[in-house]
Amino acid sequence: MKQKLHSESSSCCNGEHNHHENHNHDHNHTHDENHNHDHNHDHGGELNLKNEILPLVAILSLYVPGVIFENQLHNTFYSIGEYLLFIPAYLLSGWSVLKTAGRNILKGKLFDETFLMTVATLGAIAIHKLPEAVGVMLFYKIGELFQDIAVSRSRSSIKALLEVRPDYANIQIEGELKKVRPETVNIGDIIVVKPGEKIPLDGEIIDGNSQVDTSALTGESVPRTVRLGEIVLAGMINKMGVLSIRVTKLFDDSAIAKILDLVQNAKSKKAETEKFITKFARYYTPIVVFISLAVALLAPLFISGASSSEWIYRALILLVISCPCGLVISIPLGYFGGVGGAARRGILVKGSTFLDTLNAVNTVVFDKTGTLTKGVFKVVKIVALNGYNETELLQLAAQVESHSNHPIAQSILKAYGRKIDEFEVRDYEEIAGYGIRAKVENRVVIAGSDRLLHKENIAHDNCQLEGTVVHLGVDNIYAGYIVIADELKEDARHAIQALKRMGVERTVMLTGDNQAIASRIAEQLGIDTYEADLLPEEKVNAIEKLLSTAGKHGKVAFVGDGINDAPVIARADVGMAMGGLGSDAAIETADIVIMTDAPSKVAEAIQIARKTRQIVWQNIGFALGIKAVFIGLGILGIATMWEAVFADVGVALLAILNATRAMK
Repeated sequence: MKQKLHSESSSCCNGEHNHHENHNHDHNHTHDENHNHDHNHDHGGELNLKNEILPLVAILSLYVPGVIFENQLHNTFYSIGEYLLFIPAYLLSGWSVLKTAGRNILKGKLFDETFLMTVATLGAIAIHKLPEAVGVMLFYKIGELFQDIAVSRSRSSIKALLEVRPDYANIQIEGELKKVRPETVNIGDIIVVKPGEKIPLDGEIIDGNSQVDTSALTGESVPRTVRLGEIVLAGMINKMGVLSIRVTKLFDDSAIAKILDLVQNAKSKKAETEKFITKFARYYTPIVVFISLAVALLAPLFISGASSSEWIYRALILLVISCPCGLVISIPLGYFGGVGGAARRGILVKGSTFLDTLNAVNTVVFDKTGTLTKGVFKVVKIVALNGYNETELLQLAAQVESHSNHPIAQSILKAYGRKIDEFEVRDYEEIAGYGIRAKVENRVVIAGSDRLLHKENIAHDNCQLEGTVVHLGVDNIYAGYIVIADELKEDARHAIQALKRMGVERTVMLTGDNQAIASRIAEQLGIDTYEADLLPEEKVNAIEKLLSTAGKHGKVAFVGDGINDAPVIARADVGMAMGGLGSDAAIETADIVIMTDAPSKVAEAIQIARKTRQIVWQNIGFALGIKAVFIGLGILGIATMWEAVFADVGVALLAILNATRAMK
């Protein structure tokens, strides 16, 4: 990775330096691997309530009269009336379960919830318990409907991103506007966005000013004012004026396209709890089947006067009670709700595994520029020495910085405010970790850190300058320095306080700034420890040390601005990137992307993770506890098939409803 490094002054004694942070990196994580159970509803698509409710109405129209007139139907010739009503109701309500069970048996997957329900209900029909058999399938179908509604609600928060996908772009060709697909527009083309339209591609405003709705990207409802020369992103909605925009990125490279790709195509990394439940169900189900067989076959042999039909009925009750539906549905749904709830708050979590890891975070490490500070630089002081005046010094700095896109370079160019003749700048060279060297009008000009002055053996008096400082030397003579200011983000202090209130043991800041700046920022924000004068590779070393001291069960989260922090984001247990209106690379690199650029969202993400975990374990405890009680009652003959239906479907419904709280 090519680094452009500048000074923010440092100590002469140790020759430490500072650096610019370059907004480029690559690292890929896959996103949500949604739990796929065998009750095949397409949770990825739109939930069509009409299509779901009509079959239920048909089933109930057969089932309710059957229950009301059960005795009369039972007393018909060979109970034919009972069969005529209940068997169609059974097939309508249970066909998907029967089909899935049959398909799984052919594949050698004998023990799952559909197998348990099929055996239990067919057994109930065999011993002439038709209303109970239909009841199990009917209430299971109702449970599935509630599950689909819950999944649909959870998905809607993330799916809102899909709705901002621009459908067209108004491209300006020979003075006329033509509607085209965003994917066909090239870099440099001019597009026009009218009030109320979505901005289809990233680009620079070349005419007009307006307010834009950024909520699809950031979750923030307050419109942002944009003017001539500013960059706008695909997915924003133009609220007021007409904007002419020069396209700077192809659609596939835009931030919104990368988010859409995550949501549409990625499969979630499963949390350890989800993996545990999947493994648990794999062993739990066959054990239940064998216990039920023992109840049906052995009890009549060893208990005097025991009726085979009665103990078979108890075994069937046991099968229904023991269905692990509540667990295998509600646990992934709880995590999915947590991911969806985070998305509503502008926090993009790329898988439930990262929610689990956040629960164990005891150390949060922050980058400084662009993370705790705004990263908006402004020239505040120019000190010219050795015969140069301020105007000359600023011009030299602007010329040597003219090839750089870094915010510090841009702040110098903005302060200079005049056009640079790039042909006057030759032999441009970036010196990683130090700064820049170039020839300007046949003079060798260097701009960068205090360390660069030492490297070039350029004499200067003061190394202890506070602030972001760019030193300049011309033909080995010190020409002076420019001080550039950066502001703290409004919620930076609140972010640190919130983390401490939540019990996070250590807050750390890693920065390329000098000791004086780092000390001042850490003191202002209440950060526990900091390391200054760090190169990107030195940040990795610092993270390695923190990981080794985090404790056996503690985890380290790193929060960067997605610029040159890729190695550190990748190395931390949880990498979090400020991905708001800036770096598209952050969306690819981090495990969690904070779309609002607000450091206070770090504490909010941990809070969401803790609430999600709490809900998941509530469901596990509740489901297993209720099932254990009813299994005992079923074996003793106290629970009937109706209680079994509650212990299965009722518990699943309550667990699903509880899981949806993760959205709030």
